[in-house]
Amino acid sequence: MFETFVCISLGLRRYAADVYFLGVLLLKNYFSKSEIILWSASTLLIIGSFCLFDRESCLTLSASLIGVTSLIFNAKGNPFGQLLMVVFSLLYGIISYGFNYYGEMITYLGMTMPMAVFALVSWLKNPYKNNKSEVRVNTLSKKEYFFMWTLTAAVTVLFYFLLRHFNTANIIPSTLSVTTSFVAVYLTFRRSPLFALAYASNDAVLIILWIMASVRDIRYVSVIVCFAVFLINDIYGYISWCKMKRRQSKGE
Repeated sequence: MFETFVCISLGLRRYAADVYFLGVLLLKNYFSKSEIILWSASTLLIIGSFCLFDRESCLTLSASLIGVTSLIFNAKGNPFGQLLMVVFSLLYGIISYGFNYYGEMITYLGMTMPMAVFALVSWLKNPYKNNKSEVRVNTLSKKEYFFMWTLTAAVTVLFYFLLRHFNTANIIPSTLSVTTSFVAVYLTFRRSPLFALAYASNDAVLIILWIMASVRDIRYVSVIVCFAVFLINDIYGYISWCKMKRRQSKGE
């Protein structure tokens, strides 16, 4: 009986190892060297800052690693990135609640997470030449941009009074975070390359927001590092989508 258990256990381990190395090989062929370096450096910075400043909140570490992984997939126009964004939004909402950043909690749980689901569906329904791992890049009209900014203004005003009602800490940057987040999720849903720049703007606001939080609790320095890493990845994402748009235009 014991020998049988050992054989099964060894078999499962070998199978898991084979699947792992196959996955690594496939990802190595899928991502460029620069993308692998970017993701590796990003994860090392996140883990390093966690070890230096936190060492306790595994939830923060998990959210950061999932978030940065979603960005590298988003940069490729892969719908899997949106699936990871749903998980990240849930975890980040919980983290924000712990520091009374109700604006961030409401934004990510009530807006970013549902919109990531819609974006996932939109990306899956609009593949580039039936390639499910790459979305077809979209170009927005001037009328739609006007509609987006009008809707953004209404959402900003609504959330400002909502956040003030809940006595949200640092209400001005919290409101700006709502504004940039809404623009980002809208552009993501509409498959515009500008979504990455909108998220980069949101990253800049969140860096300021968590710097304020870190004054009271040094553990949140790891969150600052997280969003600084996100900022770099989002800028790369914009560059990647611009290249993808040019390539798809030539391939039509």
